Amino acid sequence: QVQLVESGGGLVQAGGSLRLSCVASGRTFSTYSMGWFRQAPGKEREFVAGIGWRIDYTNYADAVQGRFTITRDNAKNTVYLQMNSLKPEDTANYYCAADRNPAPTERAHDYDYWGQGTQVTVSS
Repeated sequence: QVQLVESGGGLVQAGGSLRLSCVASGRTFSTYSMGWFRQAPGKEREFVAGIGWRIDYTNYADAVQGRFTITRDNAKNTVYLQMNSLKPEDTANYYCAADRNPAPTERAHDYDYWGQGTQVTVSS
């Protein structure tokens, strides 16, 4: 069982930055791929970024490529999402998720564990 707790959300102006954190419980964090997803009101949950067991394997949604960076610190059981050049359309509840597969996927149903989410609001 893995428990995930996100933090770092908040209100920011367009063009600003935020860093989200997700701390995982358990001793097997390094064997999970990690993903960040987001869900805006009235919309489906969508993939944002993922990172595999190997720290150098990452993938991003086109909408955030070049603006967001996902990293992980296995010693701290933590995955991060650095979000720069934020836009109002980035406003959503952001969730982290853990997947037993070595490479992250963009499909939400592939992930085994989910956090409760942290709200990000970008004002124009």
